Amino acid sequence: MLDLRVKIGGLTLKNPVLTASGTFGYGNEFNRIYDVSLLGGIVTKSVSRYERKGNPPERVVETASGMINAIGLANVGVEKFVSEKLPFLQNLKTSVVANIVGSTLEEYVEVTEILEEQKGIAAYEINLSCPNVKGGIRYSTDPKFAFEMVSAIRKVIKSERPLIAKLTPNVTSVSEIAIACENAGASSVSLINTLVGMAVDVQTRKPKIKNITGGLSGPAIKPVALAKVWEVAKIVKIPVIGIGGILTWEDAVEFLIVGASAVQVGTANFINPNAPLEILCGIENYLSENKINLSDLVGSLLLN
Repeated sequence: MLDLRVKIGGLTLKNPVLTASGTFGYGNEFNRIYDVSLLGGIVTKSVSRYERKGNPPERVVETASGMINAIGLANVGVEKFVSEKLPFLQNLKTSVVANIVGSTLEEYVEVTEILEEQKGIAAYEINLSCPNVKGGIRYSTDPKFAFEMVSAIRKVIKSERPLIAKLTPNVTSVSEIAIACENAGASSVSLINTLVGMAVDVQTRKPKIKNITGGLSGPAIKPVALAKVWEVAKIVKIPVIGIGGILTWEDAVEFLIVGASAVQVGTANFINPNAPLEILCGIENYLSENKINLSDLVGSLLLN
């Protein structure tokens, strides 16, 4: 029997395949297609203190080997999340990771405090790379502010739930941010979030996205994501969760080889709703055929 378990702080995932926030709704939408409890975990759509309508359309556009979105973190807010979304998630036999966003540090803390009172949540993922944070994106681009954010949230977590810091690639050194998060008490870091991208309509000469720029995701960003995960995994002692352009099991295995302990599948869910399950099966087959365990694969990159 293959041992696919992954340890993230005090949490043990039954396998290394999770879904990425914002691409999987709240799980119930995809549970009609397959049993999502088969996955290692589900990362929820972002949860803020109050309901957010998000940015006006157009807010999604396809690009070469990817897509740009500027949804604006539209979500139902933490109170409706608790009353309308959490009951379904509580019945799943997999780990539910709540993705938390806010406009201020205080809002991040308040959302965490509310969720701390609820059952059925296995971990928190803090979206440090949220562009809507007061003061710009300083919490994701400045080690000092990243440390401040993670420290503040860590103080209000009384449970054993791990705290995962989600990092942006849009920095000079993602390693510095990762180290700051680790020093502040993060149980894990997940990366990368989207790259800043733009698309223009040559007929109208106007941006295709109402917000002008948005987050680029999909296969186009995978080489960048791999390099960032490799960079961070070498320098931190906490587990790294790889994200970015994972469409197939081969993509996922690449992330594991460079040092990721687990992966999140994002844009692939829009293309192939069964992608996370197919990726999990592919990883299992790969390990079985090569007669190795997951722990043998993680960080096994050969440089010579």
